[in-house]
Amino acid sequence: MSTQNFTLPDVGEGLTEAEIVAWKVAPGDTVAINDVICEIETAKSLVELPSPHAGVVGELLVAEGTTVEVGSPIITFVTDARDDAGPGVIATAEAPAPEEGGGSVLVGYGSGTGATSRRKRPAERPVRSSVGVIAKPPIRKLAKDLGVDLTTVTPTGADGEVTRDDVVTHASQASVFRNIETPEWGEVREETVPAPQSAPAGLARGLSPAPASAPASDDRTESIPVKGVRKATSSAMVQSAYSAPHVTVWKEIDASRTMELVKRLKASPDYADIRVSPLLIMARAVIWAARRTPMVNAAWIETEGGAEISVRHYVNLGIAAATPRGLLVPNIKDAQDLSMKDLARALNRLTLTAREGKTSPADQQGGTITITNIGVFGMDAGTPIINPGEAGIVAMGTISQKPWVVDGEVRPRWVTTVAGSFDHRVIDGDGMSRFIADVASVLEEPALLVE
Repeated sequence: MSTQNFTLPDVGEGLTEAEIVAWKVAPGDTVAINDVICEIETAKSLVELPSPHAGVVGELLVAEGTTVEVGSPIITFVTDARDDAGPGVIATAEAPAPEEGGGSVLVGYGSGTGATSRRKRPAERPVRSSVGVIAKPPIRKLAKDLGVDLTTVTPTGADGEVTRDDVVTHASQASVFRNIETPEWGEVREETVPAPQSAPAGLARGLSPAPASAPASDDRTESIPVKGVRKATSSAMVQSAYSAPHVTVWKEIDASRTMELVKRLKASPDYADIRVSPLLIMARAVIWAARRTPMVNAAWIETEGGAEISVRHYVNLGIAAATPRGLLVPNIKDAQDLSMKDLARALNRLTLTAREGKTSPADQQGGTITITNIGVFGMDAGTPIINPGEAGIVAMGTISQKPWVVDGEVRPRWVTTVAGSFDHRVIDGDGMSRFIADVASVLEEPALLVE
């Protein structure tokens, strides 16, 4: 028998640290190679970390909620020296996400003679409720989050199992990203967030330690550690705001025909298994308009000799997503090649993955232009900050009925505002105005998409 230390690996994102979010094992547990041992959060994603050894868990060296550097020991294993897979080198490839929606699972530990996929734990196998519904625990949680009664869902999976797509189809939310209700004020007016255990309480947040006997209600402020996604987002936004000269333009438009098209698509048998929203038409409009004004899809690149502009002739369409973990901007690769139906499916997958907090690093890299749908929060317009590495971002406001002049008469119409922020180093006023006008034209008349 031998004791092996396992250090926090580089998960292939070029990052130097990660937070131990949750341990999935305890001392004394028996694990196989690639069994998930813990869940870690980097600045880009939530990742399940698989075991590089087969054996017994010895000691958990890092407490949950602690941020540690890559290369730091986090757990020990007691292994049979004959069967030990060795320290191994972690592969940066990610296993395909299973349909039940697990996180990005790293594979490739050991000498190659061990198992290449982790065992399914009993808790992950489909379970049958008292009313006969077969669904895995993640699917049940998703259904609960979306307010879907599983007994009303028609299953399409093997052996009558309810899948993620089945749940999404039955979700009642009309918006692409959920609005979260503001919680009521509780009896406790203030609270403090515990500091990471790697630093003295209070000092990690820049606070003076309070007397042990002081009640929580004596504190007048709450301090939240800046880490993970919030830390990465704040750094990226500051970098963008102070490096790219932002200019924002906007246009109010009559989107009544877009709303009519969305209604027809929802009623179409071809879209029976796909959620459709105005964001789908907006996405197609941005792709269409970017082809007509390629500079909005470009990027400013600093070089040793000065700078250059990289014009992309493809669209990796980013969708700014408000998730439980903070702001993420996953993107749909080569969106220009997708049909309306395939784009709708891609938006569905992106939305579901973001809601579950399981967006992978690969899905957040390589974006070329972004859409932020602030309308789901009841906002009419805004001045969004450009996602780093891009030259433009488009904001879609709420779509509501307003009086509108049509053929000299005032009529109720579905009206929205489209705004766009652009890097003025890359694109001038005429180009950005033409682009927003094109997006507006499509939302006013979606038939322009028919070519």
